[in-house]
Amino acid sequence: MKVLVVDDSQMTRMVAKNCLNNLGMKDVEEAEDGVEAMKVVNSKEVDVIFSDWNMPNMTGLELLIEVRKQFADLPFIMITTEGSKERVLEAMKHGVNDYLAKPFTPAALNEKLKKWVGAPA
Repeated sequence: MKVLVVDDSQMTRMVAKNCLNNLGMKDVEEAEDGVEAMKVVNSKEVDVIFSDWNMPNMTGLELLIEVRKQFADLPFIMITTEGSKERVLEAMKHGVNDYLAKPFTPAALNEKLKKWVGAPA
């Protein structure tokens, strides 16, 4: 299974990748913004996307909109500190599957993986 982690913070990407590796997920791609993420999505098969909301060049919401144009069923989980009702509704309107609040724990990351892609244990 290939996981794509999109965040402009290198530290957040590193933490997420380490959590995923500890959960047995060894095929983890990284992107620092939505533009880079789209390059990955268009060149490699991706099974789930974890994306930050606030990023330069292309936000997580803009990335979600672009991903949904090509991949209606690709699980997309927004990683964010942004929890306002308006933002949640906006992302739901565009097909976000779920949210993961920062700071997140390995257990929370694992819960989202199990819910949307059935792995790991």
